[in-house]
Order: sequence, then structure tokens, then C-alpha cells
Amino acid sequence: MRGAAVPSVEGCSPVSEAPHTRPPLPPPEGAPSPGEGREASTASSRRPVPRRHVLAGAAGALAAAGLGWGGGGRGGHAESIRFLTIGTGTTGGTYFPIGGILANAISNPPGSPGCDRGGSCGIPGVIAVAQTTSGAVENIEALRTARYETGLVQADIGFLAYKGKGPYAGKPPFTELRALANLYSETVHLVVRGDSPIKTVNDLKGRRVALGEKGSGTLPTALLILQAHDLSEKTVQPFYLNPGTAGDRLASGQLDAFFIIGGYPLPAVADVAARLPVRLISIIDARLPRLSPGLPLFTETTIGGDGAYVGVPETKTLGVGAQWLATTALPDELAYGIVKALWHPNTHRLLVAGHPRGDSIRKEAALTGLAVPLHPGAARYYREQGFDVTLATSG
Repeated sequence: MRGAAVPSVEGCSPVSEAPHTRPPLPPPEGAPSPGEGREASTASSRRPVPRRHVLAGAAGALAAAGLGWGGGGRGGHAESIRFLTIGTGTTGGTYFPIGGILANAISNPPGSPGCDRGGSCGIPGVIAVAQTTSGAVENIEALRTARYETGLVQADIGFLAYKGKGPYAGKPPFTELRALANLYSETVHLVVRGDSPIKTVNDLKGRRVALGEKGSGTLPTALLILQAHDLSEKTVQPFYLNPGTAGDRLASGQLDAFFIIGGYPLPAVADVAARLPVRLISIIDARLPRLSPGLPLFTETTIGGDGAYVGVPETKTLGVGAQWLATTALPDELAYGIVKALWHPNTHRLLVAGHPRGDSIRKEAALTGLAVPLHPGAARYYREQGFDVTLATSG
């Protein structure tokens, strides 16, 4: 069963370090099985969640608030509790720790101290759960099947799902997708050993390359990058691994390169860079416009060179927005409450203290590069804040 980060009562510190999913939340369906040379890791093979990222179990949060499960606790408040799930990603990426902070920020269980008393500034009666997943693609499917209410998704993946293109070709366009906010820029990492002969994307031909875990946003974007360079899964030796496993395989010489997309710096890349010399391969070249014709979802950016990855120099690569998505099924008032809590000054303090990407999550960029229409409830909040939401609310 996958881990879920559930906020503590006061929205700041954990009351337990055992990750639990809330009943009746099921594990994701259809998880791929490992295959010889072509692997998709399951939760059991994932690395343990770092202590600082693990929050309380749902039952513990309710117990600490003096509440029973399902209405039997003191104060009779349990009936008013609403659980809200945020589909995030793997523990080696950025979505899960950021999602845990967001879950803390928007939660406000009955009995917790008020915002004006140093407690939660979230939505009254809401307990949000940051659920580990394989990433953006799995989060889209969880939204489509109403398994999760919200999820963190790469902008390009959200756009392709909304239009029924790319990995979603043959499926009905997911026109019910709605945006709550653009959060931060994710960056494409193509990691090789320091002594590798690989210098460009084209040098991946015939090499052992981890393209990302099935269900992740990394995989379809890696395939787009290969396609733009006249390569494919058939012209490399593909592996479908989570970031931690990919880093281990690279370090042991069982892999030549791996892709990972996430907010810089990424724990999985920092970990392998601390163990052996590695390099990042630049994705920027004349083929860039072939990645997203007609929509400027990808931008040029740089990573490395600042010590976050030991010995890795500054490298040009691609950036794409990480966005918080929901569907039209999310009530307007709840969507309004989510974004109001998201942009509360207390949330920014939590984000800055909790993650290197936290300071880049800013309200002024909330509508930048949205891949799908803005949720009506979120739109109301942004209008009140003086934003022009005309383009953001159109399809």
C-alpha cells in the first residue's frame, strides 16, 4: 500500500511517523509488474520516506484532535470532517514533499487552533492527504476515475489529457479537467555518469536508458524528447524505473542514463551525485520547437552549477509548469477554499521552510501557462485578488 502524508492537527508538525492511507482509499489499480530488463517499480520497492516528509496518519490526526473515527469522538465533530486527496508522486521527486506541505496548509480539522492563534489557516473541517503515486499520468487517471479529488500534474501532461492526444490518444478528451493553480517550474534532467561517452540526446541510441516509471509524467515527456531527436523506445534499451532505483542502477553500472522531471533540486539526483561523478545532458538544441508545437508549454532554463548537485556544472535544459489540477466535480466553494488557503502568507512560510522549491511558489505566477481551464471556484478567488481570468477560464 502506498504512503500518504496526512497533516497533523495544528498543520505544522507530525504526531506520528508511520505513513498510513485513510480508509477507504484503495491502492492504485493496474500497477505494472516488473519485467525482465523493463521494470516498473511498485510501492514495495520504493525508498523509505525521509522522516521530515512523513506526517501523521489520519487516525492519529483525529485522535490528537480528540475526535473519533466516523462520528464517535468527543465533541461530535467527526461528521463535519471532509477528507481531500492530493495525488503527488514518488518520494524521490518533488511532488510528494510539496504535496505534503500543501496538505498541511489547507487542512483545518475540527478542534485545531485558529489561524489567528498560530494554528491552521486552512479550510475548516478539511483534512487533506498527500498520496504517493507514480506521478502525473497516474494522477490524471485518478482524477478521471474520481479516485482522488486533486492532483499535481505537469502542464504538458494535463494539456495532452485534456485534448486526448499523446499518451491519451484513443481515449475521450478529459474535458472535465480544471486548474487550481500553477505552482512552480519543473525541469528535465537527463543524468549520466561523469565518465560516460554520452554527450547529447542523440548519443542515447542503443544505450540502457531509464525513461521514467510507468504512470509518471517523466515517461511521456522523455518519449517526446526522444521523438524530437528521431529516436524512440525501439532505438534505445528502455527501462521503466522510479528515480531512486534508476540512480542506484546508474551508480552500479547497470544503466547508462536516466530521465527524471521535477522541481530542482531533486533528491534522487542529489543522492547519486553525492556518490559518484555525474553529468547532466543539455536538452536545448534546434529540435526544441518540435516538442510542443502551437503551445509554449516548455521553456528554456538552466540547472546545476550552484552546488545542489555535487560537481555538476550549469546545464541548459527544459522547464515545464507543475500545476495543481482538479475536475468539474470539485465543488466551487471547496476549490475557492483551496486556493485561498494556498495563497495565505502562512502557506508561503511553510513552503519556504519545507522545500527548496517552496519560495518559487508565488501567487503572481498562479495563472502562468495553465494547460487546462481554471476551475470556477478558483476563478472567483483570483478575480477578487484582481487577476484577469479571461484567458485562464477559456478552453
